[in-house]
Amino acid sequence: MRAVQYLEVGQPPRVVDVDVPEPGPGQILLRVTAAGVCHSDLTVMSWSADNFPYQLPLTLGHEGAGRVEAVGEDVGSVAVGDSVVVYGPWGCGTCRQCSLGRENYCPRATELGIMPPGLGRPGALAEYLLVDSERHVVGIGDLDPVQTVPLTDAGLTPYHVVKRSLPKLYPGSVAVVIGAGGLGHVGIQLLRAVSAATVVALDIREESRELALRSGAHHALPSAPASVDTVRELTDGAGATAVFDFVGAQATLDLAGQMVGMDADINVVGIGGGALPVSFGSPPYGTFVGTTYWGTRSDLIELVELAKQGALNVHVERYGLEEGPQVYERMEAGKIQGRAVLVPEG
Repeated sequence: MRAVQYLEVGQPPRVVDVDVPEPGPGQILLRVTAAGVCHSDLTVMSWSADNFPYQLPLTLGHEGAGRVEAVGEDVGSVAVGDSVVVYGPWGCGTCRQCSLGRENYCPRATELGIMPPGLGRPGALAEYLLVDSERHVVGIGDLDPVQTVPLTDAGLTPYHVVKRSLPKLYPGSVAVVIGAGGLGHVGIQLLRAVSAATVVALDIREESRELALRSGAHHALPSAPASVDTVRELTDGAGATAVFDFVGAQATLDLAGQMVGMDADINVVGIGGGALPVSFGSPPYGTFVGTTYWGTRSDLIELVELAKQGALNVHVERYGLEEGPQVYERMEAGKIQGRAVLVPEG
């Protein structure tokens, strides 16, 4: 089968031929129908050889959708032909966090060498994907896999943090989304779907601000210091109730700290390398500052239901599998709007 692999540290990925895996007991083989391409893959490919944590070659892609092609022994909840998406942050399955469906916070995964597809084990940018357990797939029925596959990360990650801040997103509150790209524009839609907050989007690119407005943002502003005053004006000086930073760079975290109000939330989602100092009174009193990692399995089930209700419309750019290396080039150049999805079947 064809697969997009990262073969050598510092070199661009290539499309190569690899063997089709066979499912063992409890495993599921998917014929991939759609695979999302994520900016975090660029971060992985920027790591030096000294710090690289995975074995190479590595088939990339941690957003996967597919039709069940074959199942191993003891698989009972899915059948050949089912259309599913893959829950990516795999855990041990037995600890307290995993028993609650919070495998994204499994404390034993690293110790046991359990890694997500595309982030340590073979990923979804291929014609076939081997999934370790039936609990790691969620049926999507008649939903379009290309439109649905970004929900497994670009939807799951923002949904997890939006739910965490939901008690504070009352009518009259203001939620700020910094970065209206692949995750941010979905985050905007989720805020509109599940909360009563006024949504303000910040982005340096005009086309992303336009996407933010199409996604439901009430306001779209340049990601610049002057926007702090605008947010303050919109909140009668109180500051934002919640800020979702999907960039995580120093400049954006500085903005988050300046525009947030008291007893508010700052959710750091992006991996841009910034840091936000936290001390008594700074950020304002009562402010919660948190990071996140993906979302829970139940979050993904809920997202699929929201998609079935028509509440989400991910902006997707569709490509063939052979175009995978060029997609990463376009992404690094900032030329992807929304989410890029590879379709192995053409």
